[in-house]
Amino acid sequence: MPSPAPAAATGPTGTAAPPPRAMTIAGSDSGGGAGIQADLKTFNALRVFGTSAITALTAQNTEGVRDVHLVPPEMVAAQIDAVLDDIGTDAAKTGMLGTTAIVEAVAERVRFWRQRLGPFPLVVDPVMIAKSGAPLLDEPARAAIREHLLPLATVVTPNRHEAEELTGLEIRSLADARRAAAALHALGPAWVVVKGGHVEEGSAEAVDVVFDGHEWHELRAPRIATRSTHGTGCTFSAAITAYLARGYPVLAALQAAKAYITDAIRHAPAIGRGHGPTSSFYPWEPGGAESEPEGEPPGGGRSVPDRGGTARAVGGERP
Repeated sequence: MPSPAPAAATGPTGTAAPPPRAMTIAGSDSGGGAGIQADLKTFNALRVFGTSAITALTAQNTEGVRDVHLVPPEMVAAQIDAVLDDIGTDAAKTGMLGTTAIVEAVAERVRFWRQRLGPFPLVVDPVMIAKSGAPLLDEPARAAIREHLLPLATVVTPNRHEAEELTGLEIRSLADARRAAAALHALGPAWVVVKGGHVEEGSAEAVDVVFDGHEWHELRAPRIATRSTHGTGCTFSAAITAYLARGYPVLAALQAAKAYITDAIRHAPAIGRGHGPTSSFYPWEPGGAESEPEGEPPGGGRSVPDRGGTARAVGGERP
């Protein structure tokens, strides 16, 4: 007699405890060093289940971007809906968005799903220019990010050039970065990180300026001389997203992500003829740290690995 058919599944099908979940809404990098590919590698490396909504297909490698095909905004929205309706998320990030229509579609779906799921953290990496110099965001879309996306951001992570584009301010020093961070905070994000990789480039440290509207902080790490910096912004923002998904307070997530990206650059593999990728999986490579220390950082969440990045509060009034 044949066995009865199994009952239809009505809930989660796995047996293990569900991991934290993080979603990336960004472009695909065929070379694997940036974009969706870098984000998902980072999520996996930090023990977070990653999902994605692809906004653009790019033909690129370590030497540059050869072609870009933008995904229709309706399809971007459909990907977001399909994932969040079933899997949900504990945090999300945006990367390359490309056009005003995509920016507006993403902002609208974030607002919708926050109403349905609760106010999950959103990290906005305002990708505008590829490492090779190729433009990835048109001017109207930059205005749309300021108007529609920054007010939704838990954290925004521009580099020097992106912060200049978003604020109209010239940034040559840490004092300039502070002024830009204050101007960006006025546009609505809860936290602003103006990354220091291209600020005071002759200095021994890469210093990120952090502002939450009340206090200033700096994320400091040794500046590493290397060409393997493709996708560093994507990897850093993805690490922030992963740590937020795991329950870290924002400042602890920023500190942990700074340590992670610093070691990812330090352990970068020799790949390609141009700007090579970082190493997302360095903790599991020979000689890497295979686990994080136990304990709780202030405010809850997991402990923060201290492997090259530090955060400290700094004084001073809002510029």
